[in-house]
Amino acid sequence: METTSRGIEILPVRGVPEIRPGDDLADIIVRAAGNGLRAGDILVVTHKIVSKAEGRLVDLRGVEPSALAKRFAAEYDKDARQIEVVLRESRRIVRMGRGVIISETHHGFVCANAGVDASNVPGAESVCLLPVDPDASARRLRERIAQLTDLDLPVIVSDSFGRAWRFGITDVAVGVSGMEPLADYRGGEDPHGNPLEASVLAVADEITAAAELVMGKTDGVPVAIVRGYGYRQDDRGSGRDLLMPPERDMFR
Repeated sequence: METTSRGIEILPVRGVPEIRPGDDLADIIVRAAGNGLRAGDILVVTHKIVSKAEGRLVDLRGVEPSALAKRFAAEYDKDARQIEVVLRESRRIVRMGRGVIISETHHGFVCANAGVDASNVPGAESVCLLPVDPDASARRLRERIAQLTDLDLPVIVSDSFGRAWRFGITDVAVGVSGMEPLADYRGGEDPHGNPLEASVLAVADEITAAAELVMGKTDGVPVAIVRGYGYRQDDRGSGRDLLMPPERDMFR
């Protein structure tokens, strides 16, 4: 798996309107991209607009917080209703403190606040959840875009995660369809003839992080086109492939 000698282009897709439940997101993306899509492109789409289209929004006015949510919210001056939503979206609590809940979601992601987010969501009483199945979301987008354009383009659904051993957040791939998300160099040799024993690159995460540079957090650009990367097509590749097995995860 190699990039071309020409390098890689990362292009923002502007003009995507506010997404509402039930919207045909693929059609909206294709229209916003205009004639800008080409064979070989990779589409990176923020989970926020995917979740909005799929109706993964919670009205906090209908949430009754548990005793645990109330205690934690009172200690750190948080909204107990939002804490309750985080608890409901969590399979397992890893750590609670400093106003943050680190949990394992039902998907298997270990992240802050189970991916529950109030940013870029209309209204002060709503929060957005992760898609129920981000890989299925990516696959549906890919298939629908292929119907509209006759282009079979890999789709990556992204979200912003912190990292156990690094400061700051970066975008990662939570859903993948149409490409191998990992590049496994184990068993090969480096240019000096040394054996490669642990070199597995999370290329879907790298692509996603690069795409975020043109999307931004406040610029209203939820879709980017990555062009020129020599990905390996794979209908079986998924975001689940990027999850560290619990028995190998030293941070659980």
